[in-house]
Amino acid sequence: MNSFFTLRTPPSITYGPDSFTKIGEQAAQKGKNALIISDKVMEHLGNVKKCKVFLGNCEVDSTVYLGVETEPTDHYVAEALKIFKANGCDLIISLGGGSCIDTAKAVSVLAANDGNIAEFVGGKRLAKLPPIPHIAIPTTAGTGSEATDVTVITNTSNQVKMMIKQPAFMPTAAIVDPGLSKSSPKHVTAATGVDALSHAIEAYLSKKSHPMTDMLALSAMELIVNNIRGAYKDGSNMDVREKMALGSLQAGMAFSNASVCLVHGMSRPIGALFHVPHGFSNAMLLPAVLEFSRDSCIEKLADLGRIFRPDGELSDEEAADIAVESVKGLCSDLNIPNLKGWGIDEKEFYLAVEKMAKDAMESGSPANNPRVPTLQELQELYMTCYDYQFSGRGAAAK
Repeated sequence: MNSFFTLRTPPSITYGPDSFTKIGEQAAQKGKNALIISDKVMEHLGNVKKCKVFLGNCEVDSTVYLGVETEPTDHYVAEALKIFKANGCDLIISLGGGSCIDTAKAVSVLAANDGNIAEFVGGKRLAKLPPIPHIAIPTTAGTGSEATDVTVITNTSNQVKMMIKQPAFMPTAAIVDPGLSKSSPKHVTAATGVDALSHAIEAYLSKKSHPMTDMLALSAMELIVNNIRGAYKDGSNMDVREKMALGSLQAGMAFSNASVCLVHGMSRPIGALFHVPHGFSNAMLLPAVLEFSRDSCIEKLADLGRIFRPDGELSDEEAADIAVESVKGLCSDLNIPNLKGWGIDEKEFYLAVEKMAKDAMESGSPANNPRVPTLQELQELYMTCYDYQFSGRGAAAK
């Protein structure tokens, strides 16, 4: 273990009910002409209009890009960047899920540094100039992207999800208003919630974890485990919505500093090739990957098991088993589909396994896992996940 650690977070995080109303005040400190990167769902719900009103009240002009329809791609980045430049913007606001936030991160860096987003993969190019100020406003309790220096953009020329990590991609500020997640449908609440749980778990299990990230990850796991079923059953319950939003935020800070592991490494190729949203693919993979990793991280998995089952005297072995079975049971209770249930054609999936395994390994994330798979083991794990059954039951619903 290293003798020193670095913890990077947004310079400013505003959290709590109605914090969205502060966007105008914060934006006015950073610019006078904002590009709002959002989607048509947020427009339909009226949140884009509210954002413009809050900005206008503080004499900040705004232009809107609503082209984010799927996982973020280099096309979305190019379109938004063109609008940013054409309107003389000096500030970016992302309003939406992780796709909107990740798109905005890429635009904020390219607007100041030019070039193509693919040039930044793997640290081959570092941003020399400070990015355009970016205020991230998440509307789901899941990705944690508002608190990370990571963006994941699909390269449409080769169908590879580019995972790009460097300090320049960290938002300048984050506004986390739990009320904005109230409109999330049940299936989105479930998938993004398990996505956030996977962030916390992988940050805790990562070989790059350290005491500060462990603290955040443990708190996030407890918040999510104890509130995700409540948010799924009753999306209007603001008490659980607030706790899920806080858990997602903490998980984002944890994995941004400790890195993710095998779940994310396997998830990105599935999203790129079969267009499964990131939150869903992470949720589909998490239980099987925990089973695969169990024997190499028993003590830390035991800590998760004791969150699910806090009322018993358990050995580490028993608690680790409860962790795996409880995550399986959670996915079952939340109606998370497996890859087959999502509708991915079996023949097409198996034909893609070799490429997916290769792309996953090249991403670097599997190397952070407690148990690092060989290429052959990774291919076998993909095939296991295709029709994996979430049949475990480790803890009663909270």
